[in-house]
Parts: sequence; C-alpha cells; structure tokens
Amino acid sequence: MGSAVLDASAILAVIQQERGSEKLPPELLAETVVSTVNLSEVVGKLVLSGWSDDEAWEDATSLVHEILPFTPQHARIAGNLINQTRHLRLSLADRACLALGLALKAPVYTADRSWKSLKLGLRIQVIR
Repeated sequence: MGSAVLDASAILAVIQQERGSEKLPPELLAETVVSTVNLSEVVGKLVLSGWSDDEAWEDATSLVHEILPFTPQHARIAGNLINQTRHLRLSLADRACLALGLALKAPVYTADRSWKSLKLGLRIQVIR
C-alpha cells in the first residue's frame, strides 16, 4: 500500500501545476493511493474543463501509485465522519478520502485549507 492518500484537490493541483503542487514531488507521488471516489471527482472536473475522457483518465491515473476501491469499511467510516465534518460541509468524496486515510493509517494530502481544523487522529497535509 502507498504511504500517503491524495484528495482530488491535490491531484488537480499537480495536473494543473497550481501553487502547492511542488509539495507533491514525483518520489512522493510514486507512493500514493487514491480512492475510486476521488478519482471520479478528478476525472469529472477535468472533463468539465475540456479534457477528453481518455485524457482526463490518463492524467488522473498516471499520478498515483495505486487506485483503491471504495469498500464497505470505507463507506462506514465516511458515513460516521458526517458529524465531525459537518461544520466544513465536506462532500462524500472528501469524506471518502479521509476514510481511506483512516483505514490505512496514512497521511492525507489536500489543497483544502479548511481540513487543517479537523481533529480525526489523522495527519492532514495541506499543500497550500
């Protein structure tokens, strides 16, 4: 398994070469995982921005070491995060990312600064 979990916002930052993407160098990306839920979010955002479906898939999947399915365990964790994250209005994809980090006991990388306020027993690395 990878040593870090990527949120959709972190993957998009790298693809679009946004500020903070330098905090995700190739050697770190080579050890990362992403949930299928977050991967779907990335592909959707890229398609909406004009990428073809094939280009969006290739760009999104080429950055991560491993793509992990959203399992019943992850669904349970994500569902149980609703009360702890309600004040931030996190999406299902956001909670799926956090659930994967909790299940793997791995740090999560995101571009969403509001996540820094979460107290989940999980290391959250905000890239900007």
